[in-house]
Amino acid sequence: MKDTGATLLRGATILTMDPAIGDLARGDLLITAGRISAVAATIEVSPGADVEIVDATGRIVIPGFVDTHRHMWEVLVRGGAPHHTLEQYYVDVLGHVGSRVTPDDVHLGTLASARSALLAGITTVQDIANIQKSPEHTDAAVAALRQSGVRAVFAYGKPYSLMAQQGAGLSDDVRRVRSDLLPDDTADVTLALLTEWGDDDAEHRNAALARDLGVRTARHIGAMTPISRLRSLGVLSAGTTFIHGNALPVDELRIIAESGGTLSVAPGIEMLMGHGIPMVGRTPPELPLSLSTSAEVTVAADFFTQMRAALQVGRAFGRGADSGRELTASEVLALATREGAAALGLDASTGTLTPGKYADLVVLRADDLDVTPVLDPAGTVVSQMDRRHIDAVYRAGRPVVRGGALVDDPRHLIEGLQVAAARLGPVPRSTVPPQR
Repeated sequence: MKDTGATLLRGATILTMDPAIGDLARGDLLITAGRISAVAATIEVSPGADVEIVDATGRIVIPGFVDTHRHMWEVLVRGGAPHHTLEQYYVDVLGHVGSRVTPDDVHLGTLASARSALLAGITTVQDIANIQKSPEHTDAAVAALRQSGVRAVFAYGKPYSLMAQQGAGLSDDVRRVRSDLLPDDTADVTLALLTEWGDDDAEHRNAALARDLGVRTARHIGAMTPISRLRSLGVLSAGTTFIHGNALPVDELRIIAESGGTLSVAPGIEMLMGHGIPMVGRTPPELPLSLSTSAEVTVAADFFTQMRAALQVGRAFGRGADSGRELTASEVLALATREGAAALGLDASTGTLTPGKYADLVVLRADDLDVTPVLDPAGTVVSQMDRRHIDAVYRAGRPVVRGGALVDDPRHLIEGLQVAAARLGPVPRSTVPPQR
């Protein structure tokens, strides 16, 4: 890429995910100084202009995926709990493995997860970081996110083992994190708080802390965590990412919508771990949704997996062809991009291919034998493609993936993960009765 940061993608099918612009069956996209400066059927550049011209014929260009819920450190034991229930995950992954994770492990796992996300076309991630056992663990995670090149929200949480000992109130060390590490809400890495599972005092304390720091919050929820209780406590706030929500009744879901919150659905892991049927297709229309991957100990952390699962479960359990609100591939692609950015409060910066926004985008090969012909571009992306079809990924205009491979050599991360897994693994599987 040239020093000016000017790049012209020429001749692609462009799915902008911006309703005001629409899709282009064949068009050009110009990147200047890290941002999208133009999207049009044809963009001319002056002869001799310092612009890198990329032939994107046979390619589909989409916004970078936005993962609103990912436990990044857990890549250290990726694939190690393929059959664990949710309760076993708490004991064996968060408990057994988490208790032995060092700050160096957190740095390695977070960096490897972030780079893996970029390789999969995920340019924005909310790290649901429930591994803050010490300030050193926190500093390692933040440093890794900054180093990685991904756009990230660092949701500072508390390990479940410490919750059992101390309660759910977050450590005052997060004030240092806000003032010294993540003071800028316009930076590539920003701060949120993971506020969950507290008694009344802890919920009030965490809500006050979020207000004092001026940050958003996130929390896991389910049938055992009624939203009506949180409303009665006065701790709901706009912009909260509620995670999972399986089996919540409609009136509870409406409280989330009324509070200005959103629901992050991780369909792959929810079905495998037994959370319940994912809520795609079964929520009131006023509740905004986004997609997420959750934990790589059990599922592949790519959005092709999540989008297909979301489309399938959404059509099977509420929004099929005869529902009157038929769920479409284009809607699911929006959940994976535009709606994810909106859920994190980043929709002014990313999530659509709109001029003025950062050039966070994915270039997909659409002329491979296994995906051509392309008759419905969104349908092809959601139902036919996978990570093998990623040709390039740009983050703020900088290519981080080219030719389907990371620009930065990942060998040191691969070797580090193998060494860490030999020490931390295998993941045990305890006998734990269901709690739901």
